[in-house]
Amino acid sequence: MSASYWNQVLADGLTVPEDRPLGDLTAELTRMLGDPDPGRRDEIALLTLTAWIERGVYDDLLVGLGDGMSEGLRVGLEAPGTDDVFRRSCSALVLARCLERANAHGLVGQPTILDWGDRLATWLLREQDLRSLVEGKGWAHAVARGADAIGALGGSPHLGAAELTVLLDVLADRVLAEPLPGQPPLDHGELDRLAIATLQLLRRDLLPLTVLEPWVNRVASAATEAMAAPAGQDPFPRWNNAEGFLRALYVQLALTSRPPAVRADLVLVVVDALRRTNHAFLG
Repeated sequence: MSASYWNQVLADGLTVPEDRPLGDLTAELTRMLGDPDPGRRDEIALLTLTAWIERGVYDDLLVGLGDGMSEGLRVGLEAPGTDDVFRRSCSALVLARCLERANAHGLVGQPTILDWGDRLATWLLREQDLRSLVEGKGWAHAVARGADAIGALGGSPHLGAAELTVLLDVLADRVLAEPLPGQPPLDHGELDRLAIATLQLLRRDLLPLTVLEPWVNRVASAATEAMAAPAGQDPFPRWNNAEGFLRALYVQLALTSRPPAVRADLVLVVVDALRRTNHAFLG
């Protein structure tokens, strides 16, 4: 449909049009999630799908919509650097909204939630297009949006301590992943979004310090190992991700208005890790 059609939908307060089947409208919006034009992608497709999910338009169709979004995570995955990153990134964001709606209203069963989670985690660890703001095309931000979706997934009552532990490891693996040559660093808020997702997992109050302490130390070890790189090798690209994540996690734990039960002990663990990873800068 033309842009004027969707602009009218926006002007009508995103009321669902009655002149076309919802399935046809959804299929078109889904295709638009991969449009390199941010006006069509962000200001029409993302805005409309998010509003309709939040209003319950898809409550009876949420499984199908989420399945479609999880399929979108695979589009062009083997070819980083193309416009397909927008489809993957936006699919993750819409899947996060599906998960939030499902969590709040009990709309999706455990097998489907676990399937979405498996596809989401697999994609996030395989994603190699780390671009944030793409000139002339808007935000790709795949890692940041993937973190948002992991955080939403962690809020599902269908996930217990074992599943949340797996998600913690997924977040750490993403932080510590070696990017392909030429890919930009995670310096556009991705590490903060990964820390926010971690806090969402912690708020379930199912993860004990016996799990969290070695997990923090694993990230810290990556930072200290990076700084021990041979002379002539730049240690900071590897150090920055691990160290930046620990700092972001400390901020979340220290300043959140909804702390997890383990906060007091975990803050001490994170501070101790930061002492080790910042020893060269503690004059």
